[in-house]
Amino acid sequence: MRKTLIALMFATALPTVAMAMPEGPGPMGGPESRMMGGPGHGEHGPRGKGGPFSQLDLSKEQREQIRKLMGDQWHARKDLTQKYLDKLPAADQKAMQDEIAAGKQKTQADIRAVLKPDQQKKYDEIVKKQAERRAEWKEFQAWKAQQAQKAQ
Repeated sequence: MRKTLIALMFATALPTVAMAMPEGPGPMGGPESRMMGGPGHGEHGPRGKGGPFSQLDLSKEQREQIRKLMGDQWHARKDLTQKYLDKLPAADQKAMQDEIAAGKQKTQADIRAVLKPDQQKKYDEIVKKQAERRAEWKEFQAWKAQQAQKAQ
């Protein structure tokens, strides 16, 4: 049951995320990444010549509107998935969170192993900054919840 829910969650989220990718240069968009030959960035990738929206000759405003719609859909799917995950027993929820965290750590270690020493230092800084931002966000959410309780 748990593996089915996880597979369902990933299967529903991945196409939405792929279509909502930002345009322009950077690690996930633009000509630099297409030249790297990464998956989804080739001639027939989501935003390449064979992508679903590339044949429509969309304006910048239309692309932004579609990106917003796809983002809204992603959030709705995430909320729906969370609704059903909340129905799982606490032990299964904890096991799933632990499994996701272990997978994330393994992926980060695998990525780090591919990098050169100077890139590893920069990568470690990026990961540290992301962790700090997540901690700040959690702190803000706790403060926000506390303010909402005081208002009631």
